[in-house]
Amino acid sequence: MRTHVLPALMVLIGIALIVRTLVAGGGALAIGIVFGVLFLAAGAGRLYLETRR
Repeated sequence: MRTHVLPALMVLIGIALIVRTLVAGGGALAIGIVFGVLFLAAGAGRLYLETRR
């Protein structure tokens, strides 16, 4: 259970970065969007791998 906390936080941070960048008027290749997608993918990947174990 505790191993799911960090990946879940990474997913939430990714979503927050994307939303904040879009609200601020960032484009599709803004650094906030890129980092948000990367955080989201890393967190989701870690969650997926943890549940398969």
